[in-house]
Amino acid sequence: MLTATLRGLARLAPTDVEPSEELTRALAFVDANASPGTVLQAGYGVGVLLGLAVIPLVLVLPPPHRRLGAVLGIAAVLGAVHLVHRGPVALAALARSRALGAAPDLIGRAILRMRVDPAPEAAVAFAADTGTGPLAASLRRHVRRSAGDPGSGLDGFAREWRPWFPALARASHLLAAAGSAGPARRDRALARSLESVLEGTSERLQAFVTDMGGPITALYAFGVLLPLALVGVVPGARAAGLPVSLPAIVALYDVALPAVLLAAAGWLLVRRPVAFPAPPLDHSHPDVEGRWWFGPPAGVGAAAVGAIVAHRLVGVWAIPVAVLGAGVGVGLAVHYRPVVAVREEIREIEAGLPDACYLLGRRIDDGDSVERALALTAEALPGATGEVLGDAARRCRVLGVGPAEALVGERGALATVPSPRVRSTAQLLTLATAEGTPAGQAIVAMAGHLEDLEAVEREARHSLARVTGTLRSTGAVFGPLVAGATIALADGMAGFDAGTEAVGTISTGGLGVAVGVYVLLLSVVLTTLATGIDHGLDRSLTGYRVGLALTSATATFLLAVRGAGVLI
Repeated sequence: MLTATLRGLARLAPTDVEPSEELTRALAFVDANASPGTVLQAGYGVGVLLGLAVIPLVLVLPPPHRRLGAVLGIAAVLGAVHLVHRGPVALAALARSRALGAAPDLIGRAILRMRVDPAPEAAVAFAADTGTGPLAASLRRHVRRSAGDPGSGLDGFAREWRPWFPALARASHLLAAAGSAGPARRDRALARSLESVLEGTSERLQAFVTDMGGPITALYAFGVLLPLALVGVVPGARAAGLPVSLPAIVALYDVALPAVLLAAAGWLLVRRPVAFPAPPLDHSHPDVEGRWWFGPPAGVGAAAVGAIVAHRLVGVWAIPVAVLGAGVGVGLAVHYRPVVAVREEIREIEAGLPDACYLLGRRIDDGDSVERALALTAEALPGATGEVLGDAARRCRVLGVGPAEALVGERGALATVPSPRVRSTAQLLTLATAEGTPAGQAIVAMAGHLEDLEAVEREARHSLARVTGTLRSTGAVFGPLVAGATIALADGMAGFDAGTEAVGTISTGGLGVAVGVYVLLLSVVLTTLATGIDHGLDRSLTGYRVGLALTSATATFLLAVRGAGVLI
């Protein structure tokens, strides 16, 4: 459908085009069906259609607003054309950052496989088959192409990704070299391979945090603080005879500013070097299925309650803000909460893997059977990881199945845990135990590698917290707090001016609704930006956090208007 739409829009293009190599490469990366030329012509076609729609709207505007309408119309046309032309490039950049976030896990799985069996071909195939996403798919393609030829496909894989992540290319070459090295040199090469990709990931993230300090400060200053400060001078501007009207404020705060903020957020997101994607999960998961419909009723109920509270707390004008913010916010949060809860449990299981591998390895090295080692480790480990191992041990004991079937079988303990790291580790555990006596030492070595992977993700989260934490708090609390106080101040100034010589002030209700909608849009954009920087644009996690931010922003804004109004 999208391809047909693009082709239809392309027929409206007034000229031929010459697509850039960047656009061609981006469309190939996202597997688009449309050609680069079609996308470029579709962008111009969108501009033609939007221009034909904007011209009559501008002409019917009152003369005082016609110039502003023309400026906004031209900006909308140019922005739409640019969005269509640059959209595939931005989507490819976002997809690439999520793909590169999986690089440490991909190399780590191959290294762990080589600890059990030093054949690089088997290790690379294992890493590709147990992974998801573009990076694993790319490795699978290179493995298939190298079938029957010398090598494991790592050389071609390294060449493909070197322009985007040189550290991944170095790690791939070291991994390939480890296959032909002796035991001592192999261990060093494997360790250096993991170090390369982890150091590269950390360095890219640190550089991103440093480089983004200035742009994010500018985003706060010109997209949040300055617009909110200007709200307080609106009554004075009207009293001074300046042409400030409610339609102009709506156009500025609810159209122009959100569009600028959205463009700035997109600019920041496409420069995110790597993002650690959340485990793939949707509403088909057994722990989520059937609970998706709780969101709409909860949103309707929250909107009704919000309307009543807003009316009594602030006034009639606050009802639309409360209905929109509370209804959409609570609906999104309730809808996506089951998915987020399952992902939190998966993260807890992943965090316990290093300890689990260490304890299992020590037990097996001491001569315990795998089944007994599972049971003893489950007793020693608290939390979700211990529960999973205990479930697997019970399946071994009650059903009489082996550890592999109990862990990763069709109905195994990990059947509903869609984490490549967890499942590949479990497969390696069962593979290592099939190799005989050295299994314990290999499993203990896995624990060290998993600790390294956890460490780089933990360090990345701490580094990004300085950026994302401020973004989230501004969208959910500080921005609405300042906006609410400013509305109350503007109302107080309007009353003072009305008692002296001011004329024609804008009503608090109109100004409050305009700024309230801006506050809600601000919370959506800033929260989406913060979540995208942390995890990439994951739909479930973004929807959940946006829902919480909208709910918080609505309550904070209304309480700030009420509280500041009492003080003023």
